[in-house]
Amino acid sequence: MKAQITSFLSKYQFTLLRISIGILFIWFGLLKFFPGVSPAEDLATETIRIMSFGILKKGISLKLLAILEVGLGVLLTFTKEYRATFWLLLFHMACTIMPLFILPEITFKSIPFQLTIEGQYIIKNFVIVSAAFVLLFAHESRSHS
Repeated sequence: MKAQITSFLSKYQFTLLRISIGILFIWFGLLKFFPGVSPAEDLATETIRIMSFGILKKGISLKLLAILEVGLGVLLTFTKEYRATFWLLLFHMACTIMPLFILPEITFKSIPFQLTIEGQYIIKNFVIVSAAFVLLFAHESRSHS
């Protein structure tokens, strides 16, 4: 049984990683279609408001973010197109990390080590970025073989 599990995980490790990240994006993105449901809603919309210099208002920014996240999730889960998906994911992650710099009063209890729950929510994105690089390099090495 152990050999079968090892064989399965060896064969599908990158697929499982890609789909699990995709499901995460779909789940978090779907929450944003329903105002007041996502725990990240206020932080996300305030970040977008600041980064867009007030051009994008809460309602539209939340819908655009929901579309982006669900779209990323769908691309990760259901397609093998990874290069464009990777760059879109990296852009999204760069934006999600911005509150650490532009809203430190919300993301830190004490700078630089004591994070609020919002800050912890952001920091976990470094794992997603690392996983995205793993997937990109795996994809690149397979397409050059």
